[in-house]
Amino acid sequence: MNTTTYIGDCRISFFNISSQGFWDNLKSPDVVFGYSLPLLEIQIILIFFCIVMSHMFLRCIGISQIASYMIAGIVLGPQLFDVLEKSSGKLSVDPALDGIAALRCISVFGTLMFTFLMTVRTSRRVAFHSGKLPVVIGIVSFFAPLFGLGFQNFFSDNIDPHYMPLTKALGERTAIVITQSSILLPSTTYILLELKIINSELGRLALSACVINDILGIFSMIVASIQATYIHVSHATAYRDTVAVIIFFLVVFLVFKPMVQWVIDRTPEDKPVEDMYIHAVIITALASAAYFVFFNMKYILGPLMIGIIIPEGPPLGSALEAKFERLTMNVFLPISITFSAMRCDGARILSQFNDIFFNIFLTFLILVIKLVACLAPCLYYKLPLSESLAVSFILSYKSFADFVLYEAVLDDTYISQATYSFLILYSLLNAGIVPTVLRRMYDPRRKYVNYQKRDILHLERNSDLRILTCLHKPENVSETIAFLQLLSSPNLDFPIAVTVLHLVKLVGQINPIIVSHDKKLKRLNKDSYIHTANLAFRQFVLESLESVTVTTFTAFSHENLMHEDICTLALDKTTSMIVVPSGRKWTVDGLFESDNTAIRHLNQSLLDRAPCSIGILVDRGQFSRKSIVTSKKRYIIDVGVLFIGGKDDREALSLVKRMKNNPRIRVTVIRLVFDHEIESDWDYILDNEGLKDLKSTEDNKDIDYIERIVTSSVEVVKAVQLLAEEYDLMVVGRDHDMTSQDLSGLMEWVELPELGVIGDLLAARDLSSKVSVLVVQQQQQRT
Repeated sequence: MNTTTYIGDCRISFFNISSQGFWDNLKSPDVVFGYSLPLLEIQIILIFFCIVMSHMFLRCIGISQIASYMIAGIVLGPQLFDVLEKSSGKLSVDPALDGIAALRCISVFGTLMFTFLMTVRTSRRVAFHSGKLPVVIGIVSFFAPLFGLGFQNFFSDNIDPHYMPLTKALGERTAIVITQSSILLPSTTYILLELKIINSELGRLALSACVINDILGIFSMIVASIQATYIHVSHATAYRDTVAVIIFFLVVFLVFKPMVQWVIDRTPEDKPVEDMYIHAVIITALASAAYFVFFNMKYILGPLMIGIIIPEGPPLGSALEAKFERLTMNVFLPISITFSAMRCDGARILSQFNDIFFNIFLTFLILVIKLVACLAPCLYYKLPLSESLAVSFILSYKSFADFVLYEAVLDDTYISQATYSFLILYSLLNAGIVPTVLRRMYDPRRKYVNYQKRDILHLERNSDLRILTCLHKPENVSETIAFLQLLSSPNLDFPIAVTVLHLVKLVGQINPIIVSHDKKLKRLNKDSYIHTANLAFRQFVLESLESVTVTTFTAFSHENLMHEDICTLALDKTTSMIVVPSGRKWTVDGLFESDNTAIRHLNQSLLDRAPCSIGILVDRGQFSRKSIVTSKKRYIIDVGVLFIGGKDDREALSLVKRMKNNPRIRVTVIRLVFDHEIESDWDYILDNEGLKDLKSTEDNKDIDYIERIVTSSVEVVKAVQLLAEEYDLMVVGRDHDMTSQDLSGLMEWVELPELGVIGDLLAARDLSSKVSVLVVQQQQQRT
């Protein structure tokens, strides 16, 4: 297929789209690359080949994939293959139909889509719900680096006129100050996700400050574009562009925003948004980019504004993410980053080093100013030094998102090719060095190292028991309430403070948030299971005779980072135990149904870093049904504690001792004694101390105590299986330190290692019993 293009009055250029293949001209088979489609295909193949080869080596040393995109661009640039130069002129003498025009269009489209989707996924309220500190950081970090403009006239006498005229060179320095002063949300979000700290308090602080800085940046970008038009084009055009921007804002907020809300309101809950509306939103975003280009401004401003209007999350935000996110992130974005890096010419840096030396100095000067501007407010608000430095480095991080700014000033000839190449290499160094430095500087797990005892064993006798319960699905509500009922009693001397945390997987948004249900949240409407669950907990409080208080929260979080929210809330509420569902589900008849791998991974993360004790609840159904208080028949709940030895078993025993005040509970402690136990062992002494009051019939009238002697792990298995038939709920410790050698043979058969050996036996798929199990791990004391 050929297209004829007329240039001027007499020249004709043939723009060939598709070829007949290599057989078209056997003498010169490379003529196939004179056609636009084969040329584009080979360019894309080369890009992804270089990306894969680069990442094969870089991932071995922990460098992120974004660095691979940049290195692939440098390899394909003027230093080695010079793909852009070799492609130029292949198709036509017309620059609009040049051999790199199609690749550039894909690159621009990738940047546009990425910017739009990132803005849609970003919660605007995160900027104003984190206190004063992020607002102060956002404002100071925006204005402080602009003081670098005061240095742009330094050494201006040494500017080589062959490099740039004086006026243009000063303008280049201004462009460097402005681009380096910016803090772009995609860069901040990416590094937080890479470090897996986006759910941490530090991550929320950095995101909030970045959003504030971005809002100021958008307005300054619009003002700068209009000012440039006013100076370099004409006053009338600048006035026209100003009116066009005002009209755009009015249309977006007065017309487009109500239409978006209308689409969301007419979409039934749990139903997808119609494709017609999704396509209309994408077309609007593309049209807004063309609108801003027509009025002499940067094309990303349009998608930014459209993205801000669209509410994050379901139904519309998640629908846009589901439809376009993978294609954008895995295809268009790599091409966009690589294409920008392909324009980097490292040789220019060396040959023009003396000309750009002050630009390099100015770049690092802005970096220092920005670091200080972010560090000072953090220290003023008494943030620890390590966390303050981490926030400063995160907000000073330059990455692929900044390529948009670099290319914009390069295309407008505000900066030279040498300066552009330096900025690309500077971003590459950031991508490789900053994440590594931050990993060593800030470990989010240090925050959960609790030097105080946060467990049940060390609670004072009449102190309130603080428990944090986590809910993933509707079926978790009944089993959690059933467990809490075991601990509640008419005796007000043993109060329980319960914090309920609903965990919701983030879809269609980036920023994780924790919302208290004391505040209204539109997303939690009256038909959602969360609302129903809250009503169930409210009823539980009314029936607990004021011995129980409940506060509820919802955490919208990334699935692999939910443990951060749980640990943070546990710290804030000074809880003694976190109770979570196991992820294993049974039918009403007690038959195994499914395993939830994501919940199991979450539980493992909690076991590794929780600031208090952990309880993993495996409910087979019968336990939660018998525990219903509103039932006409008040069943007696048989609770058994299997005690082998070790700190986890002692913690489990301490928990069950809190149940003896409930008249509906019948508690039995079964101790398995090995015939070769070493009585001088310290754990053995502590175990006997914990069981002393149970052995004495005078001191203990509420809990039955039984001892059984076992000689091997086989007898342990038989004893556990027999006990499973006698109780509704078994409470066991996860690890048994003193008898690890006796149970080590069972470890190779464990299916659920997060439950330990005994917990795994009681939660086995083929166990015919309907017994539920609570596996307890005492708080891990770390140094």
